[in-house]
Amino acid sequence: MRSPHDILIRPLVTEKSVNLAQKENKYTFYVDKKANKIEIKRAVEELFKVKVLAVNTAIVKGKKKRVGRSTGLTPERKKAIVTLRPGDKIEIFEGLLS
Repeated sequence: MRSPHDILIRPLVTEKSVNLAQKENKYTFYVDKKANKIEIKRAVEELFKVKVLAVNTAIVKGKKKRVGRSTGLTPERKKAIVTLRPGDKIEIFEGLLS
């Protein structure tokens, strides 16, 4: 069994994700591409001591980037939107929600 730190890569902090956390109690993370919803749920519950109601995942395709004449792609990523039980909060997002 993998460590929760291997499954959750980092939180995704954008204007949209902060609004989701404020209004709908949904938190967004970049996760390992091989992680499934059950592993993501267990990792969030274990790391942050909260109750997860639902997990939605999406593969974010890489964008084309250009440096001079050479072009390339940014890496593909997997993100997870985790819905928590009403009343539960994740502390790392608390400074951003105001």
